[in-house]
Amino acid sequence: MIINKTIGSMLIIAGTTIGAGMLALPIASSGLGFLTAMVILFFAWCLMTYTALLTLELHQHAPPNATLNTLAKNILGKKGQFIANFSMIFLFYSLCAAYIAGGGGQLQLMLSNWSAGEVPPQTGAIAFALLFGSIITLGASTVDKINRVLFIIKVMVLTSIFFILTPHIQGEYLLNMPMQQGLIISAIPVIVTSFGFHGSIPSIVKYMGFNIQSLRKVMIIGASMPLVIYLFWQIVSQGVISQQNLYDSQGLDGFIASLSSLLQSSAIANTLTIFANLALATSFLGVSLGLFDFFSDVLNKGDSNKDRFITALVTFTPPLGFALFYPQGFIMALGYAAIALVILAIFLPVLMVWKQRRKTLDTAIQSGVNMYQVRGGKVALTTAAVLGVFIISAQFMQMLGMVPVIH
Repeated sequence: MIINKTIGSMLIIAGTTIGAGMLALPIASSGLGFLTAMVILFFAWCLMTYTALLTLELHQHAPPNATLNTLAKNILGKKGQFIANFSMIFLFYSLCAAYIAGGGGQLQLMLSNWSAGEVPPQTGAIAFALLFGSIITLGASTVDKINRVLFIIKVMVLTSIFFILTPHIQGEYLLNMPMQQGLIISAIPVIVTSFGFHGSIPSIVKYMGFNIQSLRKVMIIGASMPLVIYLFWQIVSQGVISQQNLYDSQGLDGFIASLSSLLQSSAIANTLTIFANLALATSFLGVSLGLFDFFSDVLNKGDSNKDRFITALVTFTPPLGFALFYPQGFIMALGYAAIALVILAIFLPVLMVWKQRRKTLDTAIQSGVNMYQVRGGKVALTTAAVLGVFIISAQFMQMLGMVPVIH
């Protein structure tokens, strides 16, 4: 049973991480060259995996069902709790609204193709929210089962994409150096965000129970799977299209159009669209599960049908409303999501662990209890905080026009 939950939790972490944003990676890193992009990806993986382990260290001092709300309140007080809650809600509502808008659009397209007449755009968003919202409301076990099926299909589709693109790789394309130094700074927030799964950690702890050995495996392997897939994805995407053409691609649609034109095949466009839909679905499951459990903790709701229904309304109604009436606002907010993610996934874990270690050091020595502690000490904590400041600075530099903007 533990092994089964461990594997399922790894796939939830990986599925949340390998989202629709993965398709933006080649565009974001197009001006860097393959080697530079992979170096940044590796360091982003190290940083985000480290802070995920810091979050586990915090959970050993809290109840099994604790979320960021409880952790921040217990360790940082009400001010820290407010910052944590605001960052969590801003980031996850933004992501959920974008996923509902994107997934709803794709669903509306499918329904229009199946039906005789045109299906209103709102229908797809409502159907998407109801379908996946129902899955989330049923609990982590149901999400685990559905996510496994979607993740396996997603890997199969991705494998077929690799199979189609690999024969067209040009070795010299992979040796390109950065086109502009400023592009390195511009790409960092996007690349770091591609490892953003931290909001799902409390749900995983609640689902598995606090078994530090199993949870460490979940975090490390769950985060490593995307790194390996990103490696192959960067090879085929940056190796097939020249650096300049990839850089000139206007967003995901332009990237898919470039590949289709280059290979003179519509199959790659259809396959990439299927992958994008699956990636969006698994990301939405992981993100909304974390948000659901967060609100369950904030609202002090239990697992009764009535309580879960109320929590579901709070979780899904606001992002659905914005996706229906003002999708542009939340899509634009995704440009600032990296800032909320850095606060949520880097600054808060580092600050809370720093305070918690000072608080529990004397107690641990007196009682002789061995507490789990992530290696690296104060040097690693300080380094993570400094890197967080740099990532936010990179985002602000883009907003102020000091470095090229990633489209």
